Amino acid sequence: MTMKDYLQDKAFIFLFYGMMVVMTLLMLLAFHVNISLIILIMGIDFWFISIIEVFDYQRKKQFYTNYLSQLKMLEEKYLICELIKEPSFLEGRILYQSLYDINKSMLEKINDLSMNMEDFKDYVEMWIHEVKIPLSHLTLTVHNHKSEVSLQILEQVRKLENQVDQILYYVRSQSAQKDYLVKNNHLSQMIKNVIVKNKDYFIFHQLKIKLKDLDYEVVTDMKWFEFIVNQVLNNSFQYSKNTSDSYIEISAYENQEAIVLSIYDNGIGICASDLPRVFEKSFTGENGRKHKKSTGMGLYICHKLCECLGHTMTIESKVNQYTKVNIIFYKNHYYHMDEVTKL
Repeated sequence: MTMKDYLQDKAFIFLFYGMMVVMTLLMLLAFHVNISLIILIMGIDFWFISIIEVFDYQRKKQFYTNYLSQLKMLEEKYLICELIKEPSFLEGRILYQSLYDINKSMLEKINDLSMNMEDFKDYVEMWIHEVKIPLSHLTLTVHNHKSEVSLQILEQVRKLENQVDQILYYVRSQSAQKDYLVKNNHLSQMIKNVIVKNKDYFIFHQLKIKLKDLDYEVVTDMKWFEFIVNQVLNNSFQYSKNTSDSYIEISAYENQEAIVLSIYDNGIGICASDLPRVFEKSFTGENGRKHKKSTGMGLYICHKLCECLGHTMTIESKVNQYTKVNIIFYKNHYYHMDEVTKL
């Protein structure tokens, strides 16, 4: 707040002051008051008006300067009332009280929305667990009553389970700190768990799987990591060439900074223009448009979960040659622990 701004805002009042001074001067002259007394009266009027306006300007300037500077530095601007004091002048008190009431109303609304969202998430998780029961029963029934169509049914059940898992982990990723357990896990065992889960697909499509150098221990959440690997494998299944030489290779290596897990497939690949955007939400790219069987959510959720776990996911690919997804486990001493740690 500058003096210029203040004077422009008070222009009407200063005009009124000027008119009052002129009227007083004319009245004094009309009554033939001594010139020296007129000058004294005019001086006293000017002095009092100046003192009042300077005082008013200083207190307003102090409040608004502090208000604007705090507001500029504050990221959560709705907390501005916590950083400023209620001013002594009327306009400032009205502004302060208005901000306080608006902030209170907004926080109450946000709290209501948060509670509704948490209730919805709880319902979705409960629904998903209830859905998984008949899916598991259906899988068991098909295995016990094999026929020519049993593998096709299992394939559709696997796809349905994959979509259900996507919903579950997408919901959980919104409040990740409440759900995951970070501890030392054997990489080879987690990979084997995912392969066993997808064994019917490998058998039905006669897809080769190669495992190399997986004898490492990494710090991660087993359940979340297995979901990530399962999503990557499902992408490989989805965009496989389905030929006799199709295969998936899972390997790992260690360097000074990290342990890197690589999942390689010789499928249809991803075009170069799509690679920078594959982790964007709902991005399907050229393959999604051609094959019309992609939601664009799988890699987005995987990338988000990797960030929550402190891992990095990268991807490289060439059209009609290969796709390679890397999951990087950094050797951060902060994560090195002997006991289970809940984040």
